[in-house]
Parts: sequence; C-alpha cells; structure tokens
Amino acid sequence: MQDRIERMKAEWAREYPELDSDVMATVGALLEAGQLLEKQRLIPFAAKFGLQKGEFDVLASLRRAGAPYELTPTNLYEAMLLTSSAMTSRLDRLERAGLVERRPDPADRRGVRVRLTAKGLDLINEILPKHVANEQDALARLDVAERKELDRLLGKLIQGLAPSREP
Repeated sequence: MQDRIERMKAEWAREYPELDSDVMATVGALLEAGQLLEKQRLIPFAAKFGLQKGEFDVLASLRRAGAPYELTPTNLYEAMLLTSSAMTSRLDRLERAGLVERRPDPADRRGVRVRLTAKGLDLINEILPKHVANEQDALARLDVAERKELDRLLGKLIQGLAPSREP
C-alpha cells in the first residue's frame, strides 16, 4: 500500500504540484484502512454467525445498553447513523431470526422498544469475546502506545469533522 500511496503522491506532484498530495494520501490511507477492516475482518466475522455486519451492530448496541437490553428504534438508528427505514429492515431480519423482539413502550403508547431475546443475548454474549479477539488481531501490528496515540488522533479528527451541536 505504501508504494501505491507514494506513487499517487508523485503523480499528483507532477501533474498538479500546487495540490497538497500529502493530505490526499492521509485521507486515502484512512479510507483504505476502514474498508480493509470492514471487508476483511468485520463482514466475514459477522457472517460466521449468520449475521450481516449491521445486524451484529444492533445486537451489540442492545447488549451495551445493559439489562433489560432494550432501546427504542430511534435510539438505535441515531446511534448507528442510519435512516429509520434501514433500521427497520435490520430489526425485521433480527426479529424473524428470534434474536430481538419489539414491545410496546410503557412510557409512550405509540412507541416501541426493541429488546434482545434470550436467544439474542446468548448469541451476542458468545460473539463478543471473539469479536474483540478479531479486532485485537487486526490491530496487532500496533503496540499499546501506538494504539493509544491512534485513538487520540482519530478522536481529534472525528471531533473536527463532527457537525457542531451548537445552535
């Protein structure tokens, strides 16, 4: 990959020298790292358990919420940066598989809450340690200090990219 990035930078320097090809290379590397993680690690990992990556994300979000492992669909799709219809499709598939159930919201007669079923809780509890091991393996080339520095830098980048919450 490094050769490809250096070649791209040299080509831009030759063809359009006033462009900042370093920043283009950094963004390209970030995007490529994300794509490789998703395609080589996350999607195949979820598939081993009969899930799509997004379905795994829903189960993990519900598990992370703590007992009774339920959230509103709105909480879920906002946390995952999805549209309402995309979340509905995921929930439909998970419900058909018996991994989640939709229940009336006791605080809002029009509302619904999504809850892990016992089967869903058992599955996500089985998957999570393996998922973390998969992620540790993916980042194995970085030592602890490098991972902390990467976390710090990515946090800074994300903070700068995130939309302002001020009025």
